[in-house]
Amino acid sequence: MPRRFSRIAFVASPTAEARDAADALMRRYDHVSPEEADVVVALGGDGLMLQVLHRFMNAPKPIYGMNRGTVGFLMNEFREDGLLDRLEATKRSTIHPMTMVATDTEGRSHTARAINEVYMLRQTHQTAKLRVSVDDHVRLPELIADGILAATPAGSTAYNLSVGGPILPLNAHLLALTPISAFRPRRWRGALLPNYARIRIEVIDAEHRPVAAVADHTEFRRVCTVETWLDHATNLVLLHDPGHSLEERILREQFG
Repeated sequence: MPRRFSRIAFVASPTAEARDAADALMRRYDHVSPEEADVVVALGGDGLMLQVLHRFMNAPKPIYGMNRGTVGFLMNEFREDGLLDRLEATKRSTIHPMTMVATDTEGRSHTARAINEVYMLRQTHQTAKLRVSVDDHVRLPELIADGILAATPAGSTAYNLSVGGPILPLNAHLLALTPISAFRPRRWRGALLPNYARIRIEVIDAEHRPVAAVADHTEFRRVCTVETWLDHATNLVLLHDPGHSLEERILREQFG
């Protein structure tokens, strides 16, 4: 019976531990370049997984991560033995990235995509003043805060959780909109939005209260507006061992 994945590629983070793991696997298993592969085996931590997902954003292929980093929330346990059988037994998790379009104070437009989150953050000691709109309706005329963050379900356990946002189940059709150290409105803790919502954030007094916009690891400085939405047309596939799916891991996070 033919295997689901006959052409495997290995990519690794630059750490010695990850490189040694890649070398060991490449000695044991036939492999091709990532562009030719049916599946990419990523060796490192969550940072590498995000890099690999971004690398193949326009030509998505399944990514199977093995942890040779630190936290490894998105990764499987590293083992040299039985890789081919493990790949055949994997479960798929499909996620969608967010698109961000940021306009800076010079009028230039910048586009980037994010798997975890899009956020805006003050650049100086002064708090940011932001106007928040959802689907062309102003929902917060003025948010005074360090910033604001929009997270996907896959990214809800990352920066979003650190700033007090909710954990979203992977199959929830939601986005989390979470303030970062809000000062006014003092009791606003964020919102849950449908995943088809288009979010627009305007910087009030962008010249004197400069704000940066970030999509995962891509940053633009001195922005005046940011628009972001979920890109439903792009499907990114992560592979996990049975019982350790991304959906299951996110569910576990809700119970500590």
